[in-house]
Amino acid sequence: MVEIQTVTVENPEELNLILGQSHFIKTVEDLYEILIQSSMTIRFGLAFCEASGDRLIRFDGNDQGLIDLAVKNAKSIACGHSFIIFMKEAFPINVLNAVKNCSEVCRIYCATANPLDVVVAVNSSGNRGIMGVIDGATPLGVETEKDQDERKKLLQTFGYKR
Repeated sequence: MVEIQTVTVENPEELNLILGQSHFIKTVEDLYEILIQSSMTIRFGLAFCEASGDRLIRFDGNDQGLIDLAVKNAKSIACGHSFIIFMKEAFPINVLNAVKNCSEVCRIYCATANPLDVVVAVNSSGNRGIMGVIDGATPLGVETEKDQDERKKLLQTFGYKR
């Protein structure tokens, strides 16, 4: 028998985060190196849930508040081999491909600053796994020409388009 639960990610500042799954304790060091090399200004905290051995939550980062937030959420999610990264002074678009290319990373569930629920399966042994995520809210309609113009202006404001 499998029970399905949802875990709401605590993110009071609506920070950007990346939630994923990997397969080895070396994940923490490799993700730290990827993130720190991505930008001179990035601030981040990451936490990784071991699935075997000591089964500890491993963590690292360069901002204690973000490390604490990542650890707190990793404890709540509590799924083996999952990791969560919170960041400031950078966007997931700046690091996502490098994170995906990390040899230990198996999957990215989401990269978001939206309200986030993690759908978790719990088996009869009490072990937990991420089934998916509920990222943000449902659409309210289809964009208009005005909405398209506003989207393009926003991308220009961020410097992603000319």
